[in-house]
Amino acid sequence: MKQADLGLNLTTKRTRKRQFLDEMNRVVPWPELVELVRAHAPAGKRGRPPFPVETMLRIHFLQQWFGLSDPAMEEALFDVPLYREFAGLDNGLVRLPDESTILRFRHLLEEKKLAPRILATINELLTERGLMLRQGTMVDATLIQAPSSTKNASGERDPDMHQTKKGNQWYFGMKAHIGADAESGLVHTVRCTAANVNDVVEANRLLHGEELEVYCDAGYQGADKRPDAKPGKRWDIAMRPGKRRALNKSTELGRLLDARERIKAQIRAKVEHPFRVLKQQFGFAKVRYRGLKKNTAQVVTLFALANLWIARRKLLAAA
Repeated sequence: MKQADLGLNLTTKRTRKRQFLDEMNRVVPWPELVELVRAHAPAGKRGRPPFPVETMLRIHFLQQWFGLSDPAMEEALFDVPLYREFAGLDNGLVRLPDESTILRFRHLLEEKKLAPRILATINELLTERGLMLRQGTMVDATLIQAPSSTKNASGERDPDMHQTKKGNQWYFGMKAHIGADAESGLVHTVRCTAANVNDVVEANRLLHGEELEVYCDAGYQGADKRPDAKPGKRWDIAMRPGKRRALNKSTELGRLLDARERIKAQIRAKVEHPFRVLKQQFGFAKVRYRGLKKNTAQVVTLFALANLWIARRKLLAAA
């Protein structure tokens, strides 16, 4: 069925998807990110003229926000006028980026390791606006599942992933470790490992060095005594659940210790917000690619966009 796009907007309903894209369009620092990527983009002196860097960056972010693969993103550009409008492709151009073009742009970001620099650029903006105070850090990790089936071309599971047991359930996949600002809950450091890597191993690598306080759950017991521990930090590590249940709350000391654990838990609660945005808002429940390098680039980009989503109201108010 052939449709003609006459540029007419006949609907008055402002959908949640349109509102989401409008808000993100206003808070993403497009000029800084485009300049960052343009320095590594090909000149395009031969062959078809390349699409603008900003257009490809907007398409890449659409993929992250709505969980679209490269072929699905190509089809969505043809089917969804809102996506074309957001990417700047609603000006009557006949040619739209195909999945190979989208794939090459994603590989460019991976090869040049631009995802961490995108996160750093966004965090610079948030710091300038006074949204990241950098006086305290919360560390935590989450499991991200990967396909455990061997019904693929190689006949084996992803060698970069691993299985681990949490509670009474086994998981196969990777683990995303984050360091987040204790005041705002915004992520400043991301590291990805196989799922079987213990949380405490990555704890000190998640600190930016300027914080005075570090907050973490009981799984990080001993992080302050490791060889790579940074001096001058006060570690507020949660008491193990069994030990806390054994507290005698009929005594003043028991009540004080329990109240202290409750305060630490209230502070640490903010570190769960970025995980919620990734898994519930952006629908990132399972890895999309094969290999830790590709998935790490995606996860870092998702946390950068999650920071903007969490801080969007304050950014819009300041604007």
